[in-house]
Amino acid sequence: MRFRLTPRDTSFFDLFTDSAQHLVTGAKLLGELLGADRPGRKALAKQLNEAEHLADEATHAIMRRVNQTFVTPFDRDDIYELASSLDDCMDYMEEASDLIVLYKIDELPPRVAEQVAILQRCAELTAEAMPHLRSMGDLSEYWVEINRLENQADKLHRKLLAQLFDEVTDPIHLMKVKEVVEVLEQAADAFEKVANTVETIALKES
Repeated sequence: MRFRLTPRDTSFFDLFTDSAQHLVTGAKLLGELLGADRPGRKALAKQLNEAEHLADEATHAIMRRVNQTFVTPFDRDDIYELASSLDDCMDYMEEASDLIVLYKIDELPPRVAEQVAILQRCAELTAEAMPHLRSMGDLSEYWVEINRLENQADKLHRKLLAQLFDEVTDPIHLMKVKEVVEVLEQAADAFEKVANTVETIALKES
């Protein structure tokens, strides 16, 4: 760890922790939404939308803090990148829930629930990792596991697409479900981007 002569604003660590906790909430609501009926899905999508707004506020708080702070705990560009990537994770999960409701998709393939389960685990791991930014310790297992989960999500995504094109005969329904599946894959990619950013920060600070 590099020695610094000037004090650092440590509130960033709490802000990143708060931001990641919103992802846990969002992933949990997304999982509940899959198992709900149409009215229930609408209510849960609204809750997820509210969680997304809270996540946006957390992101803005980090950005404001960067602009108000002379000495940041690590590189400013990395802070922006990490905050933006965390925000992307929530945005994609909220988009998926919104599409399911707007498209009135009654049934989704079981593998979609597997996609969401991976996102839930990614959210939990990310929330557990954020407090460790303070010391930069015990983080390597986090990004290794997130990368493994993202690879698992990639394979699942390919199987889902193959299944859709093989089994779904209604082209409109196919397009709707495919878009949801694609957005969930983007969410998995976003979680990997968070992990990659954390790895970059840890390497720079070591």
